[in-house]
Amino acid sequence: MGNLLLAGGAEFGGKMSAPDLRAIELAGGMDAPICIIPTAAAADNNHQRAGNNGLRWFKSLGAKNVFSVDVIDSKSANDNSLAASIRTSRLIYLLGGFPRYLGETLANSICWQAALEAYEAGAVIAGSSAGAMVLCEHYYDPNEKKLLQGLNLVPNTCVLPHHNNFGKAWSKQLADALPNSILIGIDEHTGMVTDADGGWQVLGAGEVTLYWAGSTVRYERGERFSFS
Repeated sequence: MGNLLLAGGAEFGGKMSAPDLRAIELAGGMDAPICIIPTAAAADNNHQRAGNNGLRWFKSLGAKNVFSVDVIDSKSANDNSLAASIRTSRLIYLLGGFPRYLGETLANSICWQAALEAYEAGAVIAGSSAGAMVLCEHYYDPNEKKLLQGLNLVPNTCVLPHHNNFGKAWSKQLADALPNSILIGIDEHTGMVTDADGGWQVLGAGEVTLYWAGSTVRYERGERFSFS
């Protein structure tokens, strides 16, 4: 099984080097194939710009084999050639944008199955903002103000992205709606990466805030925590 990176947003603003360098390290180093998936930005036809931003960012960190895979709708999400590119990647990065579009496009698709196969073989799956949201069991669609079923790589959780900006405003409502789940508030320019002990480490500029069983706990850069 591979590793996970959940990021709070503003992923290519120049302050995510610590979590992203850790993800590259876990993926096998600078020569590892890194796949950018801009699906969440395709809902408003912004996927090409978003994908190019991802390419520039990872290359600026020193990565040598970075490419964007245009999984932009249900047809492309079930394209065997795109799935093959994802399956052989060592770091698969889901960009931010529209969470519902991302979640519904990937769910039960060939490309998502390819990502899971890569993950089971040791690859890193990363998601920022909408990308982090859909990796959890539950995610909140702010446009429709609905809780939806995520891809469930992180069971019993729900991410509040951009937590230091607007995400924290969702905490009361979602805590009431998901009383038995862990809400994960992740600041912008901040990521949480799985570690060898089955827990998580906070990396980047901000904090991670857990809302759980009526309590609120904050973890700063470098701190580790687990859900158990």
